[in-house]
Order: sequence, then structure tokens, then C-alpha cells
Amino acid sequence: MIELRGVCRDYPAGEGTFRALKAVTIEIQAGEYIAIVGASGSGKSTLMNIIGCLDRPSSGDYVIGGQDTANLTSDELAALRRDRFGFIFQHYNLLPDLTALANVEVPAIYAGDNRKDRHARAAAILRRLDLGDRLEHRPPELSGGQQQRVSIARALMNRGEIILADEPTGALDTHAGEEVLRILRELHSQGTTLIVVTHDAHVAQHAQRIIELKDGEIVSDRHRSSSTTSGTKTPHNGKSKNIGRELWAFKDRLVEALRMALLAMSAHRLRTFLTMLGIIIGIASVACVVALGTGARERVLSDIRGMGTNTLDIYPGQEAGDPNATRIRTLSPADATLLAHQSYVDGVTPTVSTLSTVRFGNVSASGLISGVGEEFFRIHHFDITAGQIFSKDDIRELAQVAVIDETTRQKLFVDGGNPIGRVIFLGRMPVRVLGVAQSTGNPFMSGQDLTVWVPYTAALGRLLGPTPLRSITARIADIASMEVAANAVTQLLVARHGRKDFFIFNTDSIRKTVESTTATLTLLIASIAVISLVVGGIGVMNIMLVSVTERTREIGIRTALGARRSDILTQFLTEAVLVCLSGGILGIVLALAIGLLCSHLSANLPMIFSPFPLIAGIVFSTLMGVGFGYLPARRASRLDPVAALVRE
Repeated sequence: MIELRGVCRDYPAGEGTFRALKAVTIEIQAGEYIAIVGASGSGKSTLMNIIGCLDRPSSGDYVIGGQDTANLTSDELAALRRDRFGFIFQHYNLLPDLTALANVEVPAIYAGDNRKDRHARAAAILRRLDLGDRLEHRPPELSGGQQQRVSIARALMNRGEIILADEPTGALDTHAGEEVLRILRELHSQGTTLIVVTHDAHVAQHAQRIIELKDGEIVSDRHRSSSTTSGTKTPHNGKSKNIGRELWAFKDRLVEALRMALLAMSAHRLRTFLTMLGIIIGIASVACVVALGTGARERVLSDIRGMGTNTLDIYPGQEAGDPNATRIRTLSPADATLLAHQSYVDGVTPTVSTLSTVRFGNVSASGLISGVGEEFFRIHHFDITAGQIFSKDDIRELAQVAVIDETTRQKLFVDGGNPIGRVIFLGRMPVRVLGVAQSTGNPFMSGQDLTVWVPYTAALGRLLGPTPLRSITARIADIASMEVAANAVTQLLVARHGRKDFFIFNTDSIRKTVESTTATLTLLIASIAVISLVVGGIGVMNIMLVSVTERTREIGIRTALGARRSDILTQFLTEAVLVCLSGGILGIVLALAIGLLCSHLSANLPMIFSPFPLIAGIVFSTLMGVGFGYLPARRASRLDPVAALVRE
């Protein structure tokens, strides 16, 4: 079954090397009960580690079942340990966070057995070893003898042909030690090959063959009886493979990795939370900044919509700030009438204005007198808080009527009386107040200045005399493109005037500028906030590296039980992803709580959360777990099994 030919094992020692094994040659037959004895430092454990595929010889050949192990990969060696060997350690090497039942199941998980079968088999083995009432107890809750029996049960879980026992009674009292020896004899009687490493002569006397080592060399190899086997066992042919079994096994290993990650996080709750803290703060910062930027943009856009983002304002002059604009007599009421008949126009209002004294009784003040059309109040989003606006008939008849704003009402009517129907004077022209208007969103049309609106025809015919319009505002229909409409208006007025003596101010450009600016600022601030995420990710990586160091022995145990490198990698990577994912979710919850608090404290600090940034934050935190967790996980998966097992 096992053949070692000229096996040597060297270890670095200062500037040279130390040879722990020196040209060891052994043949072991199936069913033998062998004790390897010798003083401390004689090479017993090194030899057992090589036989159990936990270590590789520096030179020489090791053949098991006709298969040379020299060229096997780490995963192929893991398969040998998983399928052919069972390990019984002096200090039990049970996983402290798992129950006795779960500890016994571990080799079967890596072997790909389904949950129901391995659970039933583990329970049966433990009951056979008189541990039926300790299935759900964890190692700290078991005596030394009970822990060693759990270790034996684990070694039997995958029906391995060879049991390797390293000082199996060394940590036990006499009674518990005799019980373990009795179990080993029973296993041997059933055809199991037993290789026991011990320095206890009493333990060695139970073996049929005793191999003695001294200074790394075999000094004695003797048989205590003529019979070399006490039973037979079916030779190992390997487990049959099929796609369904492999997929099921992979799923079980993922579940095990998830369970162990949750146990590790639960066992170090404070450290886990502190590790998450950087992710929580980073994700919450990014979410809040994006929500604040979105809220601010919507607030500004709402104000701009109040001004009318679908309007075109036409002014005299070649461009804004043209010094000759006041001398250009270009815009006329006929232009406004022509525009009103265009299919893409939803409303037009001409505008003329002047500053004048506004008087009621013995109260007077300076105010802005604006001559406008009846569509003015709809185009510029004014609410009529009292009375009504003037009509088309009022415009046609040059009626001396007016609509005042709230500031004018408060200034002139100090007694709080109803202004509707009252007569006020605009300079020398008396007008009757029809209504009171208040802007709902245009900051340029409300404030502390007095404003009075009259029909533009009355302003031109009775107050100002013949004068060109100050501007024309056209509201564009919702179905029309603002850019196309602006080009059409330009062509129409150029054709009418014979030249371009006007310019158009498109309020939609303000909206686009605001959206672009706020998006840029939000991206900038969010990018700064992402730095905290990166810092948090580095923290996760550092903590995971510490965790790998702390759990080196656990890694060694799992490797001895047949865990592949990919299994160890998956376990630690899953833990890193869980930490980051949990941090991301808590960060989103924190951001939503901050948003709720801000909405209660101040309506001027709008925060609008949309699903995409929140989902993106969680996905990003998960990817961070993969990115920053890979290095520690890879380091864990590449630990040397022997070095990991001896680490305290």
C-alpha cells in the first residue's frame, strides 16, 4: 500500500540545513498496525507528515497505492488525504466553534457527500463511540477523552483505509487512554491500516510492527507476530465523479464557507464591527452626497421650472449687454401677435416697463409698472391670491385696470383692507385694482420691490406713449423642441425685420447648465467620499490578514482533513465579502436615517435617494470585499499544512 524509498527531509537551519529524515525506506502493507517510536526529535512526526501527504520529501520517492506523489499538485494531495487517510492528533485539533457533530462532518463536506448522508453517518459514528448524548456539544464542553473520541470519529468519517495517529493518548489520563487504544484495536480488527506515532512503550506494544527512529534514521523494524494483518479492506479505487455530484459538493462547500464566516464574525463581534466601520462610513457618505446633490439639483430645477424652462425671451440688440439695445426700436406688438399664431407656441406676452410712483390715498412709493399681455401670469407661473387678472377685452380697450403683487398690497393698504376695486395712481394715471398676484417659483419676479401689472396696450397708449417693447416672452408647447423652436422664431423675426436686431434668451439652457454643474459637483464630492471606502477596504484587508494569522491552526486542520486550496480561499474570501456587504447594507441604512433626520430638521436641506445609487453602493462594497479580501484569502490558501498545524 505504501512505499518510501530513500526519503530525506531537510529544513533550513541558519545558513545551512538540518536533515530530519535520512534515506528512510519502508514498505507498509494493507491492514498492518504499525507503531513508529523514538525519542523527541528523532523524526517520527516528520515521517508521519510525509506519509499523510501533509509534507513532501526533499528527496527520495513516496508511492501510495502505486501512485508516485512527487508530481501531485496541492489539490491532488488534498484528495489523497481526504479519501485515503484519517488523522488522530495528540491535541485533538477540533474546531472550537463547531459542535461535535459538525466537527465530524467536516471531512465529508470536502469529500462532496450530501448533507443528509453525512449528518446521519457522523451521528452514527459518534453513537458507536458512546457520544450520542454529546452531538451538539462544542469541544470546550467535552472532556479530553471525549474530544479524542470525536477526533477518532472524524478520522473515520470518509472511510479512509489508513488511520494516522500522532500520540493519540499523550494528552489523556490512563482510563481515557485505554479507551482510545481499545477503539484503535477494533479499527485494526476491521481491516484498517493503523500507523501510530508514539514515544510510549505501552502504546507501541499494542502494534504488530514497531519501527524505531533515531536521529532521522530507522534503527529497528520488527514484527511482534507472524500475522501482519487482522482483516482485509477493499482497496481504494477513488470516488466516482459526475457533474451533478461535483455541483452539489461545490454548493455544500460554499454553504460551509458561509457558515464558518458567520461563526468567525460572531466570535469577534467588536472587531468585525470596527472593520465594517470604514465601509459603513464610506457607503453612507457616498449615498448621502449623491442624495444631497440630487435633492439640490431638483430644488434648483424646481425654481427654474417656476420661471418657465420652456420659454423663449426675445430682447432687442445683437446680444446680451449690447450698448445699442436701448436705441434699437425693433420689437412690436405685431411681432407678439405673429408669434402667437405659430403652432409650436403655447402663449405669448409682450412686456414694457417703467419706474413710476404708485399712490393710494396718502401712501405712495416707487414701483415697477409693467405692461403685459393676459398670458403673462400663466407663462410665468403666478397665483392669483385675490380677484382676477385682466382679459383680452381689457387689452383691446386699453382699460385702466391693474394687478398688484403682495408687496404693493402690504405697502399701500396698510389698514389691511381689501384692495380689489380700489383705485390707485400710477404717476398721474388712475387704475382700478382687479387682483393680487404672487409668483410661485420665479425668484426674479418676487421680492421687496413694488410691482404693478397693467395691459400693455394701456401702458403704451396712456402711460408711456409710442415706444418699442422691452421684450417678448413666448411659451413653447411641450411637444416642441426648445432648440428647434428658437431657430424657427429667429428665422420668422429675421424675415419680418429684414435683419437680426434681436437676441433670444433660452431658459432651458439654465436648466441644462444647472444639471451639468450639480452632476459634476456631486461626482467630485462622491469621488472624495469614495476615498473613505478605499481606506475602509484597506482596513478589511489588514484585519483579514490578522485573522489569517490567528486562525493558522484552523487552516492547518482543515487542510489535513482534505480541504483544497480553493476551499480555504473561498472561506476567507466569503468572510471578507460578508464583512463588506454587511457594512454596505448598514451604510445604506445609516444614510437613509440621516436623510430622514435632515428632512425633519430642515426643509431647505433636501435629500433624494434613488434606488440605483443605493444598489450600486451595495454592489461596490461587495466588490471591495472580493478585491481587498483576495490577498489575505490567497495567503491563507497557500499556507504549508505542517507549519499551520504546529502554529499556536
